[in-house]
Amino acid sequence: MTDKVPSAGSCPIDAPRDEVVVLGHGSGGRLTADLVNRVFLPALSNPILDRLEDGAGISLSGTRIVFSTDAFVVKPLRFPGGDIGSLAVNGTINDLAVMGGQPVGLSAAFILEEGFAIEDLRDFTRSMRAAADRAGVAIVAADTKVVDHGKADGLYIATSGIGVVPDKLCLGPEQIKPGDALLVSGPLGDHGIAVMSAREGFEFQTALVSDSAPLNGLVSSMLASGGRIRCMRDPTRGGVATILNELARSGVAEIVVEDARVPVRDAVRAACEILGLDPLYVACEGTIVAIVADEDEGRVLGAMREHPLGAHACRIGTVTATGKARVLLHTALGTTRYLEQLSGSQLPRIC
Repeated sequence: MTDKVPSAGSCPIDAPRDEVVVLGHGSGGRLTADLVNRVFLPALSNPILDRLEDGAGISLSGTRIVFSTDAFVVKPLRFPGGDIGSLAVNGTINDLAVMGGQPVGLSAAFILEEGFAIEDLRDFTRSMRAAADRAGVAIVAADTKVVDHGKADGLYIATSGIGVVPDKLCLGPEQIKPGDALLVSGPLGDHGIAVMSAREGFEFQTALVSDSAPLNGLVSSMLASGGRIRCMRDPTRGGVATILNELARSGVAEIVVEDARVPVRDAVRAACEILGLDPLYVACEGTIVAIVADEDEGRVLGAMREHPLGAHACRIGTVTATGKARVLLHTALGTTRYLEQLSGSQLPRIC
C-alpha cells in the first residue's frame, strides 16, 4: 500500500490556540487533544493519566479497579431516546465497561441554575435512578451546587464511577497486532443526530432516537466469549473516526476502515447528507468499538449479536500494520484516503 494517500477533512484556517478556549476544544477531536497536551498534561502528568484512556486503571491491595469521571452539558436536556440524567449515568458506566470494569458505584454532582424547575429536577433524578438500575449499580454519593440565573443552561451533571476489573484481563492499544479485526456493536451516529434534530427543531420523516444505553452487560458477554479482545472504546465526542485515530497513535498501528461495511441507519445517513455531516464523526452513546484477534472475530461477534445492544454488530475494518500510526478509509469508489481526527467542532453540546 502506498504512503501517498490524499488527505481530506482538514480545516485550512487555524483555530485560535493560545488566548482563549473555543467550542472546538470540547469536541473530542484535534483541538481537545491540543488542549490536553498543552495545558493539562504539563500540569497534571503522571503514569496513569498519561495513558489518556476512558478511565484510570489502579491496583488496590491486589484488586484491580478502574476509575472514571465525566461531565454532561447536553442541550437540550431532553432528546429522543434519553435525557441528561440517563446520559450521565450511561456515559460513566460505558467508560468503565470498555476498560473491562464492572461498575460497583457511581457519584453525581449537580450544578443547578437559579430558577430551574424542581419538577424537572425530579424527572432527571428519576431517569438517573432508572438508568443505574438497568446497569445494576447504585449512585452512592452526590453533591449539589447552585449558580446564578443564566450561568448553567439549567442543569449540568458530573458523574464518576468505580469498577472492578477481572484479574487476568489485559486491555489496551499496546495489545493491537497486525491482522486484528475492527468491530462495532451497532449503527453509528444515532445519538449525535437525535440531539441535533431536537436542538435545532429539524423534522425528518423517520424518528431519530439516541442509542444512549449502559454497555456493561454487552461487554460482559463479549469477555465471557473467551475471544481475545485487544481493546475497546465508546465513540462519543468526535465519533468513531476520532477514537480510531487515538487508538492508532497509542498502539502505533495502521487501521483500515471499509466504508461499505460501516453500519448507519438510513434515517441517520439521510440526515447527515442534509446537514453536511459524516456519520463517522458523529457521536454515539451506546456503541462499542472493539479490536479483537482475527481468529476470534466470529466468537466475539456471536456473543455481541446475542445481546440486545449488539444485535447489529459487524466487522468494519482491519489492523493492517504496526509502526504506522494512521487510519485509512477505503471508499465505495475504490479510492483510499486518510480518515483524520475531527478538526473542529462538528456537534457541540451533545454530551
